[in-house]
Amino acid sequence: MDIAYTIAGFSVGAIVGLTGVGGGSLMTPLLVLMFGINPSVAVGTDLLYAAVTKAGGTVVHGLKGTVDWTVTRRLASGSIPASALTLVTLGYFAPGGIGGATAVIKVALGIALLLTAMAIIFRKHIQAFALARSAGKENPRRTAVLTVLTGIVLGVLVSISSVGAGALGVSALFFLYPRLPTLRIVGSDIAHAVPLTLVAGIGHWFLGSVDWSLLGSLLIGSLPGIWLGSHVSTRVPDRVLRPILATMLVLVGSKLIAA
Repeated sequence: MDIAYTIAGFSVGAIVGLTGVGGGSLMTPLLVLMFGINPSVAVGTDLLYAAVTKAGGTVVHGLKGTVDWTVTRRLASGSIPASALTLVTLGYFAPGGIGGATAVIKVALGIALLLTAMAIIFRKHIQAFALARSAGKENPRRTAVLTVLTGIVLGVLVSISSVGAGALGVSALFFLYPRLPTLRIVGSDIAHAVPLTLVAGIGHWFLGSVDWSLLGSLLIGSLPGIWLGSHVSTRVPDRVLRPILATMLVLVGSKLIAA
């Protein structure tokens, strides 16, 4: 089964390299639906998986100067406390602890996947709308507050589903910072995802919902998968990949909600 996990890690890594969409929206439902992993364990393991894989991306973006650390700090100031509070709530108030929150996590994961699909489909429209809306005077204070609030929403969503730090985070930043170059938005979102997924993953570890053997098997496959996908991505049109991925997320999300 370890080999199957490694193959799954490679496949998801390749898709992430091709599309740029976070692995949480693919890996967690794959572990739950295909391998029958408990949703809480799938989420907890995937969070640490994301923290490790995105740490490398943060280093690259940081060295290239494509991270807006002010934006990253604003997001983190909302997401990290929200993540901790969410995990405490799930661990101490859900029947049976984090393991007893299976139904809640499944529904939250399904909703997060549907939102991610919408973000993928309408990303360009969101950016165009935000640019038109910002034609007048900008309000830096309001933008800062909204960024912190966005972080809070992402913190809750990522902690219970492992989904949201990628496509949803980027789409929100496009709306809040329409004049910020796309590369800096992506870099800032990746940099924010590292502390968020690390804190949430450690929280799941303390709650007993991390499978370290599974994590190792996934990472062994994902690293070469991401490398391959990143190289092939220049040959595959984005307009072909994103609708296929969005459709898959809608189908998987609907199945999780209905389960």
